[in-house]
Amino acid sequence: MTERSSADSPTCRNCGAVAAGTYCPNCGQETSLALPSVRAFLRDAAGRYVALDGRLWRTMAALLFRPGYLAQEYFAGRRRRYIRPARLFLVLSIALFALLRFTSGPMIFEDELSKGNPTDIAKDATDREDGAGMSIDRDLNMKMDFGAGAWFEPVERRMELFNRLSRREKGEQLFAGVLRYGPYAMFALLPLFALLLKVVYLGRARRYPTRPRRYTAHLLFGAYSHSFIFIIVALLALLPAGFLHTAVVVWAIVYLLLSMKRVYGGRWSGVFARSFVLFIAYSTFFGIAVAGLVVAAIFLR
Repeated sequence: MTERSSADSPTCRNCGAVAAGTYCPNCGQETSLALPSVRAFLRDAAGRYVALDGRLWRTMAALLFRPGYLAQEYFAGRRRRYIRPARLFLVLSIALFALLRFTSGPMIFEDELSKGNPTDIAKDATDREDGAGMSIDRDLNMKMDFGAGAWFEPVERRMELFNRLSRREKGEQLFAGVLRYGPYAMFALLPLFALLLKVVYLGRARRYPTRPRRYTAHLLFGAYSHSFIFIIVALLALLPAGFLHTAVVVWAIVYLLLSMKRVYGGRWSGVFARSFVLFIAYSTFFGIAVAGLVVAAIFLR
């Protein structure tokens, strides 16, 4: 019996390489190209993003109830058994804003704007001596003053069109825009959060040799922390106000402090001090991001 020549062997339809097995050894595509069933199609589509197997439940359990554990596991090289942090961050951020679209509404968003919360568009900027800045009043009318110039005319026209809308129409436009661009804002905030972590943990490595030092390590810890916060916000949106809300918020605070303690080490006094600085600095960036979302909702419609 003669050995089968390579010319007689099946080839991959994707790259043309000889592929006698189930998968092409060159590009990895399956050699069986039969159309999948509906169940297999949906499972493959979802599995590429959330890993619908034991990894999903193992990751979610650790993320919710074991502060800092996933970051420690990643640093230790045990990564295959969990969903990767970047994918986890991506899926949960998109899921959160999709959930908020159905559980919240423009009226709630209007009320938050009227109360002068972080979405107040850097209200203090309008009180500077030069008068430059932007603000939104209780009727959701936007005011901007960055000087005169031809470059500012298109902005003024767009702002005038927005201000002519009814209060409800303004709220709906702002609400839709914030939810549309929210995931992008979170992606912009994550590197800033990692940078703040690197700054607050600057120091000699001799005392804590195992403490994460590289920027990518801070980025990874930030991805897990943000993923946890996404779940917390989703729970707050789903649960009725009252004791459960309070319990969830308390657990979030305890969880984040324990995460920093377990991953970065050090005394509790240092953890509290760094957490406070991190909270103040990150809140500032978060307020700017929210302001940017409101502006994007108006001008990028």
